[in-house]
Amino acid sequence: MSIGTVADPERPIPMEPAPARPVDRLTPEWYTLPRVPEAVTRYARVPDTLPVGSPGKVGVLDLAFTRSVRRTELSGHFQKPPLQIMRPHYYDPLRPDMAYVMLLSSGGGVLQADRYRTDVVCGPGTAVHLTTQAATKIYRMEQDYATHLLRLTAGADSYLEYLPDATIPYADSRYYQRIEVAANPSATVVIGETLLTGRLAHGERHAYAAFCADLEVAGPEGEPIFADTLRLVPGDAGVTGPAVFGDFGVMASLFVVTGAVPASEVADTLHHALAPLITPGGAGLRGGASVLPGERGAWIRLLGQESPEVGRALRAAWDAARRLVIGVPAPESRKR
Repeated sequence: MSIGTVADPERPIPMEPAPARPVDRLTPEWYTLPRVPEAVTRYARVPDTLPVGSPGKVGVLDLAFTRSVRRTELSGHFQKPPLQIMRPHYYDPLRPDMAYVMLLSSGGGVLQADRYRTDVVCGPGTAVHLTTQAATKIYRMEQDYATHLLRLTAGADSYLEYLPDATIPYADSRYYQRIEVAANPSATVVIGETLLTGRLAHGERHAYAAFCADLEVAGPEGEPIFADTLRLVPGDAGVTGPAVFGDFGVMASLFVVTGAVPASEVADTLHHALAPLITPGGAGLRGGASVLPGERGAWIRLLGQESPEVGRALRAAWDAARRLVIGVPAPESRKR
């Protein structure tokens, strides 16, 4: 198990080049990840139920946004359920140009042998907010595993937020998530993630087989900025130590990748937003802020016992980052 934020300028981030379009997004080459951690692939096998590639087992979502005179428009859209969207909304009165898009899954959760891929390309000057309709549930798996590749591209002077609801790995689940970000130096990309140790209300903690995730951020030419790696495999190594989850049930991170504001100012802003909510040395909320490698922004990591307290702190940090970078607060949530 390893977890942290690292950057190695001598080692390029191993992103697979996207095939030139037009492309058949329903071929295995499009939605199959070429590299999956061994902690997950050790469970690979052909399920005796629905195999990989069956209807409903492959979800593909491809979105493109461009800037019009008045606002950001959805200019390209391909979807294969269970991944899908409805039309963008423009409900923030302080940023009426920003497109708010809810990423939907008609399957209700991630099952064994599911293969998902999401691509989002934000053109110059666009403003986009992406979220999910509910928590992502990774269900129990008796055979094989599940993966999701998410690629985010932020063009010059664009502003992109990806703030999904929490991910909940159920007992015996095996899952790998890979997020690849290509960000123009003048763009701002805000990425928030929340992970539960299991179904906390059922007393389930770290009963999953493997939860692995990679976040890799690069410049427009593929030059590495930073990478964050998560390997949680309870059967191989402890996941409740002081450098991992400890005794906490929820972990959240917020990455603010930007060149619009000095990195130290972003880190200070995030720190001040969290300071009133943190319980130093106690059993309550823990967290901290730090500058990203290359002075390309800042990030926070939070640990708490329950989702509500972690969610409030994550929102406070997001709100503070928004006010700093684009001068407006975070809007009220439309989800109930």
